Amino acid sequence: MDQLVEQEVSGGLGRLTLNRPAALNALTAEMVAAMAGALARWEDDPEVGGVLLRSASPRAFCAGGDVRAAREAVLAGTPEAADAFYAAEYALNGRIARFPKPYVSLIDGLVMGGGLGISVHGSVRVVTERAVFAMPETRIGFFPDVGASWFLPRLGLPLGRYLGLTGARLDAARALECGLATHFVPREELPGLEEALRTPADGVVATVERFARPAPPAGMEWAEQRELIGRCFADADPRRILERLAAEPGAWARETRRELAGFSPTSLWLTCELLERGAASEDLAVCLERELLLASRVARGADFAEGVRALLVDKDQRPRWRPERLDQVDVAGWTAGVPG
Repeated sequence: MDQLVEQEVSGGLGRLTLNRPAALNALTAEMVAAMAGALARWEDDPEVGGVLLRSASPRAFCAGGDVRAAREAVLAGTPEAADAFYAAEYALNGRIARFPKPYVSLIDGLVMGGGLGISVHGSVRVVTERAVFAMPETRIGFFPDVGASWFLPRLGLPLGRYLGLTGARLDAARALECGLATHFVPREELPGLEEALRTPADGVVATVERFARPAPPAGMEWAEQRELIGRCFADADPRRILERLAAEPGAWARETRRELAGFSPTSLWLTCELLERGAASEDLAVCLERELLLASRVARGADFAEGVRALLVDKDQRPRWRPERLDQVDVAGWTAGVPG
C-alpha cells in the first residue's frame, strides 16, 4: 500500500507529499500522525534546514479533514475517536505555527478546511494560478476550525466573517491579496522550483523568492465585493448580517444572503462567536484550545451528522437543521465553559 504521506530528506530539505489522491488528500488520523512525527524529527535535526509540503494529486492540495470518518465514529457510538482526531489535527496545526525553520507549502489546486490548517500556519505559502481556498464548514453543520478563529480575524473581521460564514472560494489572486498566500509561482514553473529546493544554495526562502512572479490582479469585482463585505459583515450577530445583506441591492448580496439562509443556524452563531473571541486572543494556542472544546460538542450534535449526510454521503443537498432559525440557537449553552 502506498504511503499516505511520503517522507524524504533531500539536499537538507524535509519533503512531505500528501498521497491520497482519490480522496483529494482529505486528512486521516494516520496522515496527521505521519506529518507530526516527521516535523518532530526534523525540528531539531541540523541536517534539515526546512520543510516542503506538496501534493501528489493533480486536482487538489488538500480537501480538509476526513469528516465522514468523524461522523461515522460518532454514529457508531465511539465519539472519542473523533475527539482524538481533532486533538491530533489541532496539535499539528500548532506545531506547524511554532516550527522554527522555513515551512513551504506548494498549493496547486483545491485547499479547504484542514488543508489550510497544514499550510496557512507555515511561513511560506506558494500558490499557482490553479489554487482555490475555502473554509466551507458551516455547510456541514460545523465551524471553521484548524486555527481559523486565529487567522481569519487577522484578515480583518468583516472579511474573516465573510469567509468563515459563507465558505466562499478565493482564487490565487484573492488569496494573495488578503494574505492567506505569500508567493505566486506559475504551475509550469513548479518542477523547476522543486528541483531548486533540493539544493537551495541561497536558502529556502530566497529560492522561493527567486521563482516568485508578480501576483495576478484580484480585479475590480473583488474590490467592489470587499466594500460590500466591509458593510454587510461588520456585525458579530448573524441576524444583523442577513439584515444588512437584505438592504443591499444587487445579485451578490442577494445570493450571499440566500446561501447563508441555507446553512446551519448553530454553525453561523458559533462561527461569529469564535471569530470574535479569536480577534481578542493573544496567540493561536488559545484559539486551538477553544476550538477543540467546541469541536467535541459540535461533532456530537445533530447538525454535524445531518450536514455531512446531506452534502457528502447522500448528497441530496437538503439538510434539516435543528434548530431551524437563528433566534432559536442557545449560544450560551454551546459555549458554556469554553475559555474567553
